[in-house]
Amino acid sequence: MKKALPALAIAMASLLGSAAYAADAPAAADAPPHQSVDAGGDAIARTCFGCHGVDGVSRGAAPPLKGLPASYLEQAMTNFKSGARPATIMDRIAKGYSEGEIKAMADYFASLK
Repeated sequence: MKKALPALAIAMASLLGSAAYAADAPAAADAPPHQSVDAGGDAIARTCFGCHGVDGVSRGAAPPLKGLPASYLEQAMTNFKSGARPATIMDRIAKGYSEGEIKAMADYFASLK
């Protein structure tokens, strides 16, 4: 029982600290709306490198993106985002990008030869 008391105290302090932090955080209604990343396609494309390889040169199961037509990449991402194209993970990833970000990323990969 004596060993459980310090653990309980730590847990309570953690919960109280989290509650105090949350009380200081702005309410969701006060948060600014999502804004597009003000960056070039190369910066946005870096988020793809983990699965699709550096500069879109895949070494794994994910398809390479390097040199694909921008129109194809834009349509694929738009279809993932809307759910028109089935996916295991890309549908969730695509929902995080604005149309402008998708276009910038597609233009970047299309420019790579």
